[in-house]
Amino acid sequence: MTAPVPPAEVLRRSLAEMLDGLPPSQAAGAVERLIAAYRGDTPTHAPILRDRADVAAYAAYRMPATFEAVRSALGAFADAVPGWVPGSHVDIGGGTGAATWAVSDTWAGTRPVTVLDWAEPALALGRELAAANPALAGARWQRARIGSGLDLKPADLLTVSYVLNELTESDRTALVDAAAAAARSVVIVEAGTPAGYARVIEARDRLIRAGFKIAAPCPHSAACPIAPGTDWCHFSARVPRSSLHRRVKGGSLAYEDEKFSYVAATRLPAEPAPARVVRRPQIRKGQVLLDLCEADEELRRTTITKRHGDLYKAARDTDWGSAWPPEPAL
Repeated sequence: MTAPVPPAEVLRRSLAEMLDGLPPSQAAGAVERLIAAYRGDTPTHAPILRDRADVAAYAAYRMPATFEAVRSALGAFADAVPGWVPGSHVDIGGGTGAATWAVSDTWAGTRPVTVLDWAEPALALGRELAAANPALAGARWQRARIGSGLDLKPADLLTVSYVLNELTESDRTALVDAAAAAARSVVIVEAGTPAGYARVIEARDRLIRAGFKIAAPCPHSAACPIAPGTDWCHFSARVPRSSLHRRVKGGSLAYEDEKFSYVAATRLPAEPAPARVVRRPQIRKGQVLLDLCEADEELRRTTITKRHGDLYKAARDTDWGSAWPPEPAL
């Protein structure tokens, strides 16, 4: 019996097929212009993705990275709510639907899925791509202005990925409050920059005030122990680089690392990690240095040496963003 193809691979193939008819120079030019627009500091009141060429180029360039970042955040959330499976999913500002693919990769089966976005070309292309994923066969792709006045129906899981940076402060506040009122669980992902982290922390604080508990990445629901302006909490997901990535960015590596910040908050019973690795582990001769955010609301560096036996082996294999210590093998 042939093993099913993972959603990540199906998505990569679908994106490659979609770009077949788009001249490489046009795709690269569209990506460069759109990157400049997305990196701007001024929130926009109109869709940045204007037509199919824009959407196709940017989807091929950004969807794999968004998928990997959201899947990483959802994996940490799923670990904190073992046995739970969302019965419905709403993706706000989902564009071409990367987060819906990540949800289907995290939890098997089908569920009602709604993608809300203000760019009709993005929704149309997302619908087209979703035809390759049976879990998204019944998804609804609905045009909506993202921000204040957004009407959200109740949902088990609500995702907001790489959206808050496009909104004014008042629209960000309104969106997070609406999400808190509508959903049992909310996962927000932003770019892994100081500004992205600040937006995530702002949302995290509002969700806590609305009665949510933090499931990931934090091992607690108290204030973040990072002093404002001194550092920022972010993680990394490895993304295979397409030929379009290499044309736009140059270089020959087969991958790149997507830096992201996130928060997963829930009204469900949750078991956050005892601690979270918040920097890339430093492996040295006979020891591993781990920077941890711990349940007592402190940041600490711990050193694991060969004398720790199996724990040392686990430390050598642990990743940035992983829970610590690892659960014992059954």
